[in-house]
Amino acid sequence: MNDLVPHQAAAAPATYDPATLAVLAAMEQAAEEHLDAIRPHNTKRGYANDWALWSEFHDWLAERTGHQLPLTAVTKGTLVGFVVWLDTVKLAAPNSIDRRITGVTVTARAQGVEVPKQATEAARQALKPMKADPERLARGRGKAAAVTPEQLQRMHAAAPTSLAGIRDRALWLMAFGIAGRSAEVAALRADGITHVSQGLDVHVPSVKGRPSRDVVVAYGRNPDTCPVRAWLTWRAAAGITAGPAFLPISVHGALGTDSLSPSACREVIARSAERAGIAVRLTGHSMRAGFITVSRKAGKREEKIRAQSGHAANSPVFWGYIQEADRWVDAASDDIGL
Repeated sequence: MNDLVPHQAAAAPATYDPATLAVLAAMEQAAEEHLDAIRPHNTKRGYANDWALWSEFHDWLAERTGHQLPLTAVTKGTLVGFVVWLDTVKLAAPNSIDRRITGVTVTARAQGVEVPKQATEAARQALKPMKADPERLARGRGKAAAVTPEQLQRMHAAAPTSLAGIRDRALWLMAFGIAGRSAEVAALRADGITHVSQGLDVHVPSVKGRPSRDVVVAYGRNPDTCPVRAWLTWRAAAGITAGPAFLPISVHGALGTDSLSPSACREVIARSAERAGIAVRLTGHSMRAGFITVSRKAGKREEKIRAQSGHAANSPVFWGYIQEADRWVDAASDDIGL
């Protein structure tokens, strides 16, 4: 049958004179500007978030390879790696990952990057089995599980006695103690944590445009889950007095010099919970949610809790945690004569 089909030579790419090329380039630029102008604000904001995650992925990758790739390196390898990272590290839902692929691709092309078609095809091929997994599809539904003091004790008991184990314990207890986001824990500086008689004075740096805050972390009653004792133990073991509060540690126990990334902090928390056999999935936000819930149940005032966590006064997330903590306080069904 092939003999019946005349052979056709591949068409040569069109060639244009300089004036034509200039007009075509101007039309391409005008098209990009027009599409950007009509793109909804929420879409633009979503693409900006996608690109921020792409940057975070590159930082995570650099920690493991020892080399920082440019953000413009949108290839089959990096895009598939991004999908796997979103799935295994960020625990993102498949539909969310699909949107991230689009956001990164659109943003890169807007910057003049040539994104190969086979790169996006490979990324979605890697995503395909994830979309058939019911557990993955259930991700992203509902708030992060709030860690409890009992779970913190189990995490302590399961933590290894190595330098990495000492660091991990100090990290998630500090995250709990300051009600901190993972990005804030990653940004902490050793010289911004001052030991005083009552506990710790901690300066939480500004992250992603949020204002910085100064909080106090008191000594805990239980030595196993006391953030102050855990920090002092880690500081002495690592011999740090300045610079990043939490450092990477190689498989041979060697300390790095750069701070852990936010994603690495989240990994530490998730890994510690998994090691302790905790049934619910704990994330970086679980420490923050746990502090708010436990503090409220202990009778602390809303304004004090918000000062620790840095939530805005009208934050629906904050008030959601407060309502959850107050569910059984003076419950409508309690002691009504039944």
